[in-house]
Amino acid sequence: MQDQEKSEGMFGEVDRRDFLKVASAGVAALLARPTPTWAASEKPIKIGMVDPITSTFAALGQSEIKGAKFAEAEINAKGGVMGRPLQVLVEDSAGNPGTAVDKSSRLLSQDKVDFLMGTVNSAASLAVSQFANQHDKLFLCTGGHVDSLTGSECKSTTFRTCSTTWMLTAGDFETLFKKFGKKWYFLTTDYAFGKSEQTDYTTQLKKAGGQVLGGALVPVGATDFSSYLIDVKAKNPDVLCLLLAGNDQVNCMKQIAQFGINKSIAVGGALFELEQAAALPPAARYGWWTMEWYWNQPGNAHVADFVKRFAAAHNGEYPTARVWFGYASTHAIRLAVEKAKSTATAKVVAAMEGLALPPEVALQPHTPVYRAADHQLMISMFPGEVNATGKYPNLFKVADIVPGASIALSPQQMGCKLHA
Repeated sequence: MQDQEKSEGMFGEVDRRDFLKVASAGVAALLARPTPTWAASEKPIKIGMVDPITSTFAALGQSEIKGAKFAEAEINAKGGVMGRPLQVLVEDSAGNPGTAVDKSSRLLSQDKVDFLMGTVNSAASLAVSQFANQHDKLFLCTGGHVDSLTGSECKSTTFRTCSTTWMLTAGDFETLFKKFGKKWYFLTTDYAFGKSEQTDYTTQLKKAGGQVLGGALVPVGATDFSSYLIDVKAKNPDVLCLLLAGNDQVNCMKQIAQFGINKSIAVGGALFELEQAAALPPAARYGWWTMEWYWNQPGNAHVADFVKRFAAAHNGEYPTARVWFGYASTHAIRLAVEKAKSTATAKVVAAMEGLALPPEVALQPHTPVYRAADHQLMISMFPGEVNATGKYPNLFKVADIVPGASIALSPQQMGCKLHA
């Protein structure tokens, strides 16, 4: 197969052997332990970041780390945190909850980190949240979306920067339902994230009078989707709701295009990433989805400045929502520590509750706030359509910017009882 010999990335085709060399070097750089350049007497404030550098979630985890490292450099260039250098120490979770906990334990015991941050897949997010709570450490989840993290399984020491699956699905449900129809088929990744998305969409679909024609749970790391797609064609729904993640979504969208399904059935879903759009060939760029942040926000000078600075530091690469998650989360911890004037967990937790991100960190028109009642950040949703004929980075057409607080379930509806 040609795809096995060439890897199409953000900037065109790269020889696979060269790509692997670059990727290996990039992984080593992300895992490198930075040495503070400040005086030895200045004890660093350490954030331990556990994110997938390998696995099907690798591109997303690497983007979150880039954002965190960009914030780290920015913060240290301006004097650090309370006059102390900030260090972001990275470990590879490999997209596995057990590994994520093991690496979190290493960061606490060996590196003596003050805070934990990271995770992309929801199973790892839930596992690290429980671990951090058991060890009285603040954990800021950057990218795991399952509702229960800040809902029924909320923890006093856990906060989340990315949205919930409910916010993701509510971001574009009405568009998909009204534009394309009420008969849906779900193709869902078989772990907490996908199942939570499907539950939320199904709740909204049934409330609107829609119908679930069928569905299938897809194992993480699947490469052949033909059996599922044959059933999709047989059922002939109005909407094929694709609830996969990472490389799995990329591979499935390629095969959907090969089957020609997207020509006769509307394809869409909740979460879509610029990393995924950039990895797709033009023929497989289609569908309506929800972005959680987007670089193109006309009239927002803070966003334009951030995009310019990030691209200059990353060889023309544009920031994605995942980059923003890492960037905003690192700054959020910095802001909370400065507000608390301490790194003590209880004091920083108290400072994080109700924390509003300033415009230069928020990088969106509506002010995101970490709700005190469940520790969920109220970020905007960016629903829209893939730009099939666009060139990187113009791969998505944002239809609206929806304030998260307008569509999020209340802490009570989510089942969180932090302050009951």
